[in-house]
Amino acid sequence: MTERACRPGPLRWLWYAYGGGLPFELSPWVLSDTTRPTWVWRHLARSVVQLLPLLVLFLLVPPVPLEFRLTAAAGGLLMGLLFSAAYMTETTEHRAVKAGYAPGTTALVREERAEQRRFDRALAAELRRLERAAQFRSGVELSDQVGRGAARQRSDRG
Repeated sequence: MTERACRPGPLRWLWYAYGGGLPFELSPWVLSDTTRPTWVWRHLARSVVQLLPLLVLFLLVPPVPLEFRLTAAAGGLLMGLLFSAAYMTETTEHRAVKAGYAPGTTALVREERAEQRRFDRALAAELRRLERAAQFRSGVELSDQVGRGAARQRSDRG
């Protein structure tokens, strides 16, 4: 079964978003969720889902003009996201530990992926540099170098 095929349904995802644990078979998805390149945005989306009931209360309950309620809801959302962002790495690490991974796994996976991306970018830059050098040397100059190399090989044999 692939990683994409094994993901929580909407109700289980809500449970997960509110801090609940998921079954063991969803552990690879939890690790992927907390380490993929979009892990920050995913964490913030979970935070918005957690804050949503409070935001609805801020908008519906107080007997004040709508502008005040909107301001209170926006301020509450901003403060909630600020605190959520402050503890983002710890929260995602805790999710991975609850899924059965050793402490430090998310940081290690993220660092390995970052290193792989750095290597891939460096390799792509080197390939572009070599292609530009080959284009610069193309034409007569390159054929002259190949001809001289072949003539040198013949003289070495002879």
